[in-house]
Amino acid sequence: MTATAETHAGPDQPVRVVLAKLGLDGHDRGLKVVARMLRDAGLEVIYLGLRQTTESVLRAVEQEDADVIGLSIHNGGHMTLAPRMVEAVRAAGMDVPVVVGGIVPEVDLGPLQEAGVFAVLGPGASAADVARTVRAAAAGRA
Repeated sequence: MTATAETHAGPDQPVRVVLAKLGLDGHDRGLKVVARMLRDAGLEVIYLGLRQTTESVLRAVEQEDADVIGLSIHNGGHMTLAPRMVEAVRAAGMDVPVVVGGIVPEVDLGPLQEAGVFAVLGPGASAADVARTVRAAAAGRA
């Protein structure tokens, strides 16, 4: 799959991903690295940064016509914040997959998937893995 894999915007449009940190988590170095990885892989990145709310992410997704939401979570709030984001997307009538990155214990992977999270990327995921996962999320949406 290429960076211009067909998305809801059309086959010639790059995958657009909104990246954000929900809540009070102030650790954004990893998210900045992911933003650069995705940009270097040819994806279009909308970086919202720190201290976002589900509402601010939804507004950005709508305004930017994004294909995927990428959340970085390092404060242990993944079991609350990620499902809340998925629920907010659904409640807004959007079909935008949520990908989570960060420190997530293996025991929480199944429940996050059941809650509707498309994928979870942990520490050590390669740039190729990150880009492949986001493209797969966008392709699953198309």
